[in-house]
Amino acid sequence: MADTHGMVTRALFPTLLFQRSLKGPGWPRFNRDLGDECQALAVSDPAGRRWSEKNYVGGYTSYGSLDRLHLVSQLFAGLRRRLDRHVKDFAHELHYDLSGRTLAMTDCWVNVMPAGVAHSGHLHPTSFISGTYYVAMPRGAGALKVEDPRLSRQMAAPPRRGDAPKAFQAHVSLPARVGDVILFESWLRHEVPPSRYEGERISVSFNYAWSS
Repeated sequence: MADTHGMVTRALFPTLLFQRSLKGPGWPRFNRDLGDECQALAVSDPAGRRWSEKNYVGGYTSYGSLDRLHLVSQLFAGLRRRLDRHVKDFAHELHYDLSGRTLAMTDCWVNVMPAGVAHSGHLHPTSFISGTYYVAMPRGAGALKVEDPRLSRQMAAPPRRGDAPKAFQAHVSLPARVGDVILFESWLRHEVPPSRYEGERISVSFNYAWSS
């Protein structure tokens, strides 16, 4: 917007988030089979259960035991294939130069969260693009909550107005439906607060890296 003196307010350094449904031909059976495999892992992975008892209290994640599921499971490899083009599209929207470079999934793990389980704030420092695919989302299950990356630098700022647009808020929750994928740059801090619902919130988290 320009004023009478020709001064202009510009928006710079955007934080982009990508959300899209993976639903399509063959998706219902694929998602059902993927959910069954996620629940089977939660039962058959003792190392993951032990890790979760200390780091994911009340829930299960394979992050500490089986974090490259796309390399050992046909279903998770199928998920990777469905995700690859969306990650490439997102990188293009971010205006990264990928000429002569490749994008590849490096990590992939399961999260099973009954009601009350929280995933505390964190980021993914060794990757480029990260994201989550939603296998099961009971009504009321916690949404992904992202944090303004400039928050720690706003030392003397007053609070935002209650009616501030989402793009100006310090924290924004991103509701998702079963079949959705959400992508973000790996430096973006995010969490899943605890909430009350029936059933299990099941998701698959993943990282992508680039190479020459």
